[in-house]
Amino acid sequence: MKLIDQGKARVKLMALLLAMTGFVSAETLQNQVIPVTSSQSLYAMIPIGGKVAARKSVMLSAQLPGRIVSIYGQEGDFFEKGSILLALDESELRARRREVESQWHSANAALSNAMVQRNQVLSSPGSSLDTPGGMGMPGLFDQMFTKPMSGMFGKRDYTIERGARVYSSSTQVTQAAQALQQANAAIEQIDSKLRDSRSIAPFDGVIVEKHAEEGDTVQPGQPLLSFEDVSQLQITADIPVKLAHVLREGDQLLARIDVSDMLTGVLVDNIFPRADPTQHTVTVEFNLPETLQTATGSYAEVYLPDPDVNTDATVIVVPETAITTRGGLPVIFVVDETRIAQLRLVRLGRKLDNGRQVVDYGLMQNDLVVD
Repeated sequence: MKLIDQGKARVKLMALLLAMTGFVSAETLQNQVIPVTSSQSLYAMIPIGGKVAARKSVMLSAQLPGRIVSIYGQEGDFFEKGSILLALDESELRARRREVESQWHSANAALSNAMVQRNQVLSSPGSSLDTPGGMGMPGLFDQMFTKPMSGMFGKRDYTIERGARVYSSSTQVTQAAQALQQANAAIEQIDSKLRDSRSIAPFDGVIVEKHAEEGDTVQPGQPLLSFEDVSQLQITADIPVKLAHVLREGDQLLARIDVSDMLTGVLVDNIFPRADPTQHTVTVEFNLPETLQTATGSYAEVYLPDPDVNTDATVIVVPETAITTRGGLPVIFVVDETRIAQLRLVRLGRKLDNGRQVVDYGLMQNDLVVD
């Protein structure tokens, strides 16, 4: 057992000495040998400034005058779709609604009474034409002889009188129905204002800015809250027409956020169909990865191909895990044709996304490196 342990120790010491001198076998290090890759050179591209914005963003404004009684969150608080964000004082509207509800009940009772009166006229035509008369035989004589005789001699036209009473009762029904309809419309109008007294989240998102505080009196059109869905971010940039005409929705490009050294991939999402006649630019929106953590409003640069430069120019790219240091300098193990890993000094360039690193000097296109 001691001889085996001593043998393992000698192998480890040999590997350490080889690594220190710059030559070590790939089998001894037991690492994965991978080829270097190439990426389009940023020197053949033009950076265009833009800003990070939410794909969904809305400014909630006051729809009616009133006093703010509640704001249900602060900047950065998350709300689901349909949640109440802000509420105005509703006491006056509630009182007005109770008043209109009373008018509705009165109109409904008037409509019922008018319909009963019209049904009476239609079902019992003689009762509406009776006039006060005597009792017993005098009243019977009046109904059987006096009224018919007056109709025969042209004194009265009972058909026209009955038609007038039917028309009058129908008019009362119509007026009562219109009054009830007006009360219903007034209730719907008040309910609409009650809905406008509350600011509702139109989608899942967060409050990014408050433009008013509790107790403030606001007027219609006054900004209240800025609400955004920060889970879906994009870069909005004004691209010169010369560069924008070659872009297509779905194209993948590189971008840098907030003047950092880290590059990330972006996707062309929307190209506006109209150019600015003054600036001669076209607004283009680029989708950012959902895993990227940044704030809306941050400065961003998108790298677009330069039509006046050879776009075939590339740079060498390796994983960051393939880079180590010796004496504070970056080095990479490069495997030659004899399967021996040689330590090579390199000069590093920009960092890319997904743990990749640009190597400006020290590697060739077809080199194999130890990851």
